[in-house]
Amino acid sequence: MATFLITYHGGGGMPESAEARDKMMAAFQAWAASVGDAMIDPGAPLGPRKTVTSDGVTDAPADATLGGYSLISADSLDDAVKAVTGHPFVGRGGTLQVSQVVAP
Repeated sequence: MATFLITYHGGGGMPESAEARDKMMAAFQAWAASVGDAMIDPGAPLGPRKTVTSDGVTDAPADATLGGYSLISADSLDDAVKAVTGHPFVGRGGTLQVSQVVAP
């Protein structure tokens, strides 16, 4: 089994009402449960960030759309993609990027 980093892009951010947040979290938890033992780390939303380059540090993020992450295990990249197909984040207009973590 390989490890895959799922990054969340766009999606409109966190809902303003408590009811909408609860509904969003319930949908995410249902997806996470559907992944089962393949879930390594459900991840978290990302907050303020800085970008570090050879020129120094800035408040501008390298990817302003990056909003969160999850880690899952799967036998292949295609299997990891299948695991996130139907993810509720995509239903809210966001996109997911699936990347294999390459062991050194």
